[in-house]
Amino acid sequence: MRALIVEKGEDGGTRAAVREIAESRLPESEVRVAVEYSTVNYKDGLCIGPGGGLVRSYPHIPGIDFAGTVEHSSDPRYEAGDKVVLTGWRVGEAHWGGYAEKASVRADWLVPLPPGLTTRAAMAVGTAGLTAMLAVMALEDHGLKPGHGPVLVTGAAGGVGSVATAILAGLGHEVAAVTGRPEQAEYLRDLGATQIVPREDLSEVTRKPLESESWAGCVDAVAGAMLGRVLKQMKYGTSVAAVGLAGGAMIEGAMVTPFILRGVNLLGIDSVMQPYANRLRAWQRIVRDLPMEKLEAMVVPATLADLPRLGAEILKGKVRGRIVVDVRA
Repeated sequence: MRALIVEKGEDGGTRAAVREIAESRLPESEVRVAVEYSTVNYKDGLCIGPGGGLVRSYPHIPGIDFAGTVEHSSDPRYEAGDKVVLTGWRVGEAHWGGYAEKASVRADWLVPLPPGLTTRAAMAVGTAGLTAMLAVMALEDHGLKPGHGPVLVTGAAGGVGSVATAILAGLGHEVAAVTGRPEQAEYLRDLGATQIVPREDLSEVTRKPLESESWAGCVDAVAGAMLGRVLKQMKYGTSVAAVGLAGGAMIEGAMVTPFILRGVNLLGIDSVMQPYANRLRAWQRIVRDLPMEKLEAMVVPATLADLPRLGAEILKGKVRGRIVVDVRA
């Protein structure tokens, strides 16, 4: 089978290349899947490159999500011919992942392909889209409704941000999209953003305990100084769903004042270890609430051979929307 293999050299550096390897090298597990599509996420960029502390051992096959067809299953929940999706569970990090024509995984890590989606569409959604929907659901669970005011999306041109923008706009929210790439403004407006916020407007660290109340909710993929600033601008009783840390793990300039004087909530969104029932709920909402024509507009097609380049580009913030990798091409 063909796979993207990442190997570590004697100098400690890593090299990634597409190679032919024997299927017998796959780990023993309950379900073997013929992989059709995967995607490129920030974690994939780390695992293709330096590892970022995520990869346990080499050689390694990255790919934190995939969709395909079951070839064999020792678990009664799945049988040959079933279409399945995998996201999370440290697949592609601690376990061999989806950048290969075959994958061997635990049944608990899979969900059935949602009715109404193809395997390609499922990976156009992928981990990023699932995370975006989990964030929207969390904001709704804490009171967000259309008409409450603009909802901010940081890192809006990235994978999570693109899907979050399309979902929120489709649900009737006014979406303010934050980007440091002015050339992406038209793309974001096509996804439904009604306001483009330049990244520099929110990147400065300030000592003010609070700022003017501006946002009815926020999906934040950046963290760092931007999250510290956004928290001070949230309306009373609203919430920020934190999904990423592209701007750093620290919340620079943050104070406790937004939490105790405005009742602001900071909601942590994890898609890796989500319980099965909530995964299904999120996928059902995706089928219902993510405009498929908007999803298709985000897609950039790729093959296994493109992955070393794309892994480096996503770490530099140069990737827009959703990359869908046809592992068979």
